[in-house]
Amino acid sequence: MESLRPHASTLADLKSAGINPDTDPNIRLLTAMDVIQRFSQAPLRREAIDPGMLMCMEALDQCLGMELTAMRVRKRRTGLFIPDFFNFSRTTETSGWRFQALILLVNGVVVHRSWGGEPNIHDVEITTNPLGPLQEIGPVLVQGR
Repeated sequence: MESLRPHASTLADLKSAGINPDTDPNIRLLTAMDVIQRFSQAPLRREAIDPGMLMCMEALDQCLGMELTAMRVRKRRTGLFIPDFFNFSRTTETSGWRFQALILLVNGVVVHRSWGGEPNIHDVEITTNPLGPLQEIGPVLVQGR
């Protein structure tokens, strides 16, 4: 992403770098209206908006946005088998990474690029149900009356 230079890199440069919206399922194409909706939600002054974004918003039909999303997230259940199987206690660990980039082009030339994400995801979710498999039956019995 750092090799992309605003007002210098082209769509052909993107494709040669492996960023091809025609073949990559992780790329979502955005119209100028999508870009306008995305960035008009926050009340920003015109001076505070990136010039490349403004160019894209003003170019309308000549603007093409690409939202690239890549991730590798793994969920793994850990803990003891019996409490997990009978739904008394479940521990789920989530680990991995997530990357997002936004590239805006006007007439095939990159005018804006930005990226971010989560380089190291690590979450632990613990769910406990004191009644185990009977936990879900309670609301059904109460509603049935």
